[in-house]
Amino acid sequence: MSSLFFSKSVYDEAYRFCCLALEEIKQQPIQLPVKMVIDVLRQCSKACVYKRYFKKAEVLMKHAVQLARENYGAKHPKYSDTLIDYGFYLLNVDQVHDSVQVYQTALDIRQSVFGGNNLHVAIAHEDLAYSTYVNEYSSGKFNDAREHAEKAIQIITSLLPEDHLLRASSKRVKALILEEIAIDSNNKELENCLLEESQDLHLTSLALAKQTFGESNVQTAKHYGNLGRLFQTMRKYQNAEEMHLKAISIKEQLLGCDDYEVALSIGHLASLYNYDMGKHTEAEQLYLRSIQIGKNLFGPGYSGLEYDYRGLIKLYQILEHRDKVLQYQAILHQWNLLRDQQKQSQTKPFEFELLSVCDTREIIEVFFSLQ
Repeated sequence: MSSLFFSKSVYDEAYRFCCLALEEIKQQPIQLPVKMVIDVLRQCSKACVYKRYFKKAEVLMKHAVQLARENYGAKHPKYSDTLIDYGFYLLNVDQVHDSVQVYQTALDIRQSVFGGNNLHVAIAHEDLAYSTYVNEYSSGKFNDAREHAEKAIQIITSLLPEDHLLRASSKRVKALILEEIAIDSNNKELENCLLEESQDLHLTSLALAKQTFGESNVQTAKHYGNLGRLFQTMRKYQNAEEMHLKAISIKEQLLGCDDYEVALSIGHLASLYNYDMGKHTEAEQLYLRSIQIGKNLFGPGYSGLEYDYRGLIKLYQILEHRDKVLQYQAILHQWNLLRDQQKQSQTKPFEFELLSVCDTREIIEVFFSLQ
């Protein structure tokens, strides 16, 4: 039931059923099959991620990784399945570089077990493509991300019908990558070609998502948001604004007004207003709201804050608010120092410290004790 509600973006119910499943495991007088336990831990961790209960997600996910490795070994498909969800957790807690490593390991395992033309392999290619895209967003080095996205599409196209939802997901990732390549291109003809291809992919993905989930779904909202960013790049500003507002409305309805996904969309709308539509008063309020949500969820070293800080600096330069420019330049400088400190203190993703308790029932007790 949790998986069903999760797919429908009904995250309160997904989390509620996860808690019921964990209670069942805790109260069972006999040892349950380890595969079942791992799968419950994985699903509950994903539900916690979308509820933004990150500490709870971490406890369950790391225990699932430990159980999978101990019981199946480091080359087994079940271990790779668990790593896919571990990568999802890392990506959502702003440990993007680590998520790339974990997704790459999962892909390597699946390729060694299933070969090349396999759906599990395609999904791993897609996850790795997206995490690589996010990781290289500031560098502009998207060749690896594009290669994995295209491999995912090639496999999925050969195995699944045209209206299958997995086609939407893989095409969305490729569309995001093509847009960034187009932005960095010095060839106007190539830029237009890439943007048109990106638009076709996004529109196809949106249609498939709406067909599967309907309008009121986080995945549909993400597609609207992606189209908003693309239309901004294509200088279709009114269309971009419409898409961003749709994305924000759906996300707020499903996730609440202070969610990470909402912060992403209002940050993108702020960028549109600031750089292209001259709505600086509206942009300022959106930037400040996005910053507050990001800091509340991830702390002052959250990677996404950079774009909001730079947007505010640009905005205050346009408005000739010199004091504000200096204020946010100083804040951005402190943010850079904090990011450097975080990078130095981070452990490798496979060298995490486990809790002193290793029994699943005790882990569940820890889960319920966390706020």
